[in-house]
Amino acid sequence: MMRLQLKRVYASPADTDGIRILVDRLWPRGLSKAEARIDFWAKEAAPSNELRHWYQHEQEKWPEFQRKYVAELQGNPGPVQALIAKIGHGNATLLFSSKETSLNNAAVLKDYLETLL
Repeated sequence: MMRLQLKRVYASPADTDGIRILVDRLWPRGLSKAEARIDFWAKEAAPSNELRHWYQHEQEKWPEFQRKYVAELQGNPGPVQALIAKIGHGNATLLFSSKETSLNNAAVLKDYLETLL
């Protein structure tokens, strides 16, 4: 059974992370690829630039952001299927750069992936 967890990309990697997947469209500021220890960058599964710019982590927009992001994922299933194939049946950590640790795209993506599996 696959187990997904969330973590800020700036947090130290851990042995329990499993496959480390960056789920942001943009590379995190100030972080080298060596420091990040990312196994896969799922930028195509991240929210569109338009949706990211619209949301801006404004809490009142959270319910609408979730709905719009899930609609984007459903409308473009290829990146999601690639992500599921990459994860397989093991553990995975979805990495995000936002300072907002619960109202972010990684949380929506995690919930969405769990409904598919």
